[in-house]
Amino acid sequence: MKFAVGYQLAEQDEESFAAVVSDYAGHVGEVYFPWIGAASGRAVLDQRRGYVDWTAQERLEEDLKAFRDMEVKLDLLMNANCYGGRAISRHLQAEVGSVLEHLEETVGGADVVTTTSHAIAYTIQQYFPKTEVRASVNMRIGTTGAMAHVSDLFDSFYLQRDRQRDLEYVKKVSRWCRKHGKGLLLLANSGCLRLCPGQIFHDNLVAHDEEVDEMERIGGFNPHVCRRLYRDKDQWDAVLKSTWIRPEDIQHYEGIVDGVKLATRMHSRPRAVLEAYTSGTWRGNLLDLMEPSFSSEFAPYIIDNSRFPDDWFEKTSRCPGECGQCDYCRNVLEDVLVNVNEGGHLS
Repeated sequence: MKFAVGYQLAEQDEESFAAVVSDYAGHVGEVYFPWIGAASGRAVLDQRRGYVDWTAQERLEEDLKAFRDMEVKLDLLMNANCYGGRAISRHLQAEVGSVLEHLEETVGGADVVTTTSHAIAYTIQQYFPKTEVRASVNMRIGTTGAMAHVSDLFDSFYLQRDRQRDLEYVKKVSRWCRKHGKGLLLLANSGCLRLCPGQIFHDNLVAHDEEVDEMERIGGFNPHVCRRLYRDKDQWDAVLKSTWIRPEDIQHYEGIVDGVKLATRMHSRPRAVLEAYTSGTWRGNLLDLMEPSFSSEFAPYIIDNSRFPDDWFEKTSRCPGECGQCDYCRNVLEDVLVNVNEGGHLS
């Protein structure tokens, strides 16, 4: 299995992300990264509330050259959920072209562009036909019908993460993709709720992160559905009903998907995530692998990954989603949840 990992711009006194990737180069097929100053599915890379890191572009380009030397593909992210009034503008088209032309001159180009924008996808198809255009996981494309509708724009798809635990369904989508010459990928370690009703709201907030940061916020309001939900311990079983795939279960997707994305762009321990998924095992708090992680919301409890029952993958890969008629996840939570302040420890 080849993994796509999310780029982090290291602090100047920290280990570079290229150094981390080099230790797992045999497993890493792609590195996905945003461009300097550009909106994407996360906060802007080089700025925080007006403070600009003027060395960011030089350091990013050095890392991209290092990835190229490792024969790791470069995946440019243009996956903001909203581009405002520029969404179908020549201005945005010129911006996309400018970045891709610069990448061609400096690092040999982008192999892939992952986007949420049909306009950006069209621009790349028209002017950079050798570059693979990939539909972002944030588009929530979960059916072959939806894929067919935009097959003129996209060469590969991230499957809607809410569908990826259903192994037989993934196989069905994979067969369609192979028949039509399309790539298929999954996102393994998202901590987001399954079928989250706040995803569009949250993704729009992120797209306007720079502006949102400068506004006085509503007091007492948490915009994240998941973090509000997990204030109630009775709701904690929702984390087991989410979309992540354990490192031990990635093997079941071999030969079915073309790659697996690991969310590491904002993760505090990207090396740990890589180690867990490339080795196929994790003896620790499962929450620590997720992005977003809910370790602080659950503390002092952890989810001990070694305590999962042997039938976990079989049960969840065939789950019909009728949670009102099933207590499986709630029962598993009782087994895997450990209070480290009461003598609990990792198995």
